[in-house]
Amino acid sequence: MSSRSRPLVFAIPEYSYMQSSLCNAGNLEPGELEVRLFPDGERYLRIATPVTDRDVILIGGTISDAATLTLFDLASALVRYGARRLSLVVPYYGYSTMERAVREGEVVTAKTRASLLSAIPPASYGNRILLLDLHSEGIPHYFEGELTAVHVYGKSVIGAIASRLGGDGFVLACTDAGRAKWVESLANDLGVTPAFVYKRRLSGSETAVAAVNAQVKGKRVIIYDDMIRTGSSLLGAGQAYRDAGASSLAVITTHGLFPGDAFARLQASGLFTDIVCTDSHPRVLSLQKQGLVVEPIAQLFLPHLPG
Repeated sequence: MSSRSRPLVFAIPEYSYMQSSLCNAGNLEPGELEVRLFPDGERYLRIATPVTDRDVILIGGTISDAATLTLFDLASALVRYGARRLSLVVPYYGYSTMERAVREGEVVTAKTRASLLSAIPPASYGNRILLLDLHSEGIPHYFEGELTAVHVYGKSVIGAIASRLGGDGFVLACTDAGRAKWVESLANDLGVTPAFVYKRRLSGSETAVAAVNAQVKGKRVIIYDDMIRTGSSLLGAGQAYRDAGASSLAVITTHGLFPGDAFARLQASGLFTDIVCTDSHPRVLSLQKQGLVVEPIAQLFLPHLPG
């Protein structure tokens, strides 16, 4: 395959680590960007590798407002400079928990961000966006016009991690009933027992665990949560499984945000032997030296990309 026939891979600065991982996994060609930050906070962006008539892949999670706008600006420019097909790889889609209005006047930010990305000019062979382990199954339907959304599932990676951590006869668990169907499906694939906790609402912002739905006494419990922020729900669920007799606990998440001292708090609890996440969010890279185990997920996107 000639170099010009291989797709070009670019990444916003926050996701430069995934550019090399994806290129190595799929024998793809890295593209070069010139990025500078002006004193007033504005970013200078230049596409240094010609993209005319090339299939182009752009990696960039919407981890912040600045990252989202950089993704939009670069994607728009790549099409303007002649990319024939544009594939956006978005390992982490921010605001995914704001997918509906619960109170009058609330902004459905998951939808407004989808509208922004849907406004990227269409390449001649089309635009696609690949989204990993979304919190809500309905989010792909928020993308409109010329942008086709694809929900990529990390089940193969998560299942392999669970089997490695769990050994024989473990229980695959989640923090609440909201993720129960996903966990039950994976547990069935792995031939293990699924479990979740029942919660009772104490106030508008506070809940308490009322019960555990499965027998976990004497069993190793692997808890899966699609996203960990502060870890408060995880700590509550972990304590419930421990109180129900679990012999040991470990945690897997797709999206590890861990703001502030969240990861240190989980470690300090003493509840978990292992905490493992994917590299969908760049925050996790800085926590590896503190004991967080990080698994790469670039290979999950390859079947959905031009080759």
